[in-house]
Amino acid sequence: MRDSYEGGCHCGALRYRIQGPLTDVAHCHCSVCRRVSGGLLITWLTVDCDDFQWLSGTPQRYDSSASCVRYFCSRCGAHVALTTDLSPQSIDVTVTTLDQPELAPPNRHIWIDSRLPWLHLDEQLPAEHGETL
Repeated sequence: MRDSYEGGCHCGALRYRIQGPLTDVAHCHCSVCRRVSGGLLITWLTVDCDDFQWLSGTPQRYDSSASCVRYFCSRCGAHVALTTDLSPQSIDVTVTTLDQPELAPPNRHIWIDSRLPWLHLDEQLPAEHGETL
């Protein structure tokens, strides 16, 4: 039996399910993630599109760049997912929208050249100047 995880936005209008392991989890320090979230970074988990399913609601779409589409709740504004032309077979999901985010600890930092200089998070994790996976 495959692992199954569910999550959704703050108001509950969007719900999703992930089938399979949560193995690729990264703190993204890029300036786009910071600006669209209003946060210091976004922690993403990446899964195959075949392992992701919207259960309820229809997310709103925001094309944040020529190659990146972000999905959010039109009711509460929660940023839930992202797809990119650079990796069309996968979808990134915000870890904090999981019902149990503690089950998806980060295993790397990405886009560290954009990292805020005063932010220090688990310096023992591998760090990438871009994203190599």
